[in-house]
Amino acid sequence: MGLLERLLEFIGFGIGIPIGLLLGFFLFRYFEPRDFKEPATKSIEELDSNSSLDLLLELPRWVTSPDFERVDWLNKFVLHMWPYIDKASCKIIKSSAELTFAEYIGKFQIKSIDFDRLSLGMFPPKIHGVKAQYSNEDQLVLDLALKWAGNSDIALVVKLLSLQPTVQLVDLQISAVARIILKPFVPTFPCFSSVAISLMEKPQIDFGLRVMGGDIMAIPGLYQCVQDVVRKQLAKLYLWPQTYEIDILDSSIGADRKPIGILHVKIVRANNLLNKDFLGQSDPYVKLSLTGEKLPSKKTTVKMNNLNPEWNEDFKLIIKDLASQVVQLRLYDWEKVGAHDYLGMQLVPINLLTPCEKQEFTLDLFNSTDPNDPHNKKPRGQITIEMNFVPFFDDSKKFSKSFDNPGTESTSHHAHENASFCGSGLLLVRIISAEDVEGKHRTNPYVKIIFRGEQRKTKCIKKTRNPYWNEEFEFLLEEAPVRDLIHIEIMSKRRRLGFLFKESLGHVDMNLGDVVYNGHINEKYHLINSRDGIIHLELSWKVV
Repeated sequence: MGLLERLLEFIGFGIGIPIGLLLGFFLFRYFEPRDFKEPATKSIEELDSNSSLDLLLELPRWVTSPDFERVDWLNKFVLHMWPYIDKASCKIIKSSAELTFAEYIGKFQIKSIDFDRLSLGMFPPKIHGVKAQYSNEDQLVLDLALKWAGNSDIALVVKLLSLQPTVQLVDLQISAVARIILKPFVPTFPCFSSVAISLMEKPQIDFGLRVMGGDIMAIPGLYQCVQDVVRKQLAKLYLWPQTYEIDILDSSIGADRKPIGILHVKIVRANNLLNKDFLGQSDPYVKLSLTGEKLPSKKTTVKMNNLNPEWNEDFKLIIKDLASQVVQLRLYDWEKVGAHDYLGMQLVPINLLTPCEKQEFTLDLFNSTDPNDPHNKKPRGQITIEMNFVPFFDDSKKFSKSFDNPGTESTSHHAHENASFCGSGLLLVRIISAEDVEGKHRTNPYVKIIFRGEQRKTKCIKKTRNPYWNEEFEFLLEEAPVRDLIHIEIMSKRRRLGFLFKESLGHVDMNLGDVVYNGHINEKYHLINSRDGIIHLELSWKVV
């Protein structure tokens, strides 16, 4: 009986499945649902105001603005290149962030700030339209409408006293219109040597912030406050005409701009500044910098409890592009604890200056460069500065007609010789490459430069005996370094079991008298204390 039951079960299972599949196929194929309704469609003119507003916010820029072009092909290209763009962008972010982090190390009991994780994720930004502004033989200017909602992974580790809290940025979303300037054109792929980026309007940014795993944005009132502060700070730093420049190619094929002169800036005084202190008056100081430079800003001293401070402090800035560089002046109220209060800013284009002529400017302070910023209507006081652009001797022919007379060639030659030995100037040291450097362990070489007690370093190249740096360092001097020595040493570093080990791979000590006399030297030198090591250096001395 049991055998018969099992046989009937097997026959029923074998026949039931094919019959069920066959019936299901006929029901799906020949019996369509009758209660299905097609979605209602309306033209844009038929939508109410609220629906139209919600729809317009999501439409790409090439739909709402006819002067923007649709670029699906460019989005496909960015999608395929995104892994490489992500890697390169993270390197740029790390190098730029190191300068910012260095300003806070040692303050507020902060010992170090490092990236724990840094990745922009798998999803690239979406380009919603491109508008070509203008172009010439030197540059191409494009406006890009961008939106990005990626799965970025950005985390910092802050060593604070004995704690190491982790700060993580999550759910980052950005919407912005950026101006991209590709310049200058070179006969090598990708046909331009640098990219300058500016924001054409305040960006829309949304993100979350977690500290030690807790979402601090959930604190009532903090979310909107932090979003507004970040948006305003980005606008102050990168809103047009201010730019952030990224070098694409090496200077050997025309990427780097050469210094052409020195700008002397004297911060004289300020009047009628804002009072940001509840008790007493503001403690103002000035930060000045040049657009297109990655160097830290220069600072005046702090004038305590003074709304009409006088500084009379001199600064020197190295100019590389007379036509486009701008001096940025920002005033702050110094605070012993917490962030320093912002007082105002002003910009001075270098092309307003006449070479070798001191000019004084008294400028009104503003909140930002945005002409639509309502905070600009509030009086913020004035700042008085003196500026004088002095071109280098070899470049002064571009700025002075006095060199056009052929009869002055011998005179100018002797004047150049005299100026080289007694005048102030700029020493340029370019570390190009090295060959056959080796150490006791795995070689991760970098170069250390010591000159007049000042130390500079190149980036570290991992796992190579033939590193290529091509990095230039500038030393602004009051007198020619005729009898000075410069120490250039190749080092290697490695980390093992949490300890950092350093090793010297060889060095050279150069007398700079030959550089001053000849003006320029480009040679390869055998390294001392190295069996076969060679270093390639380029040194220049420019006189003002």
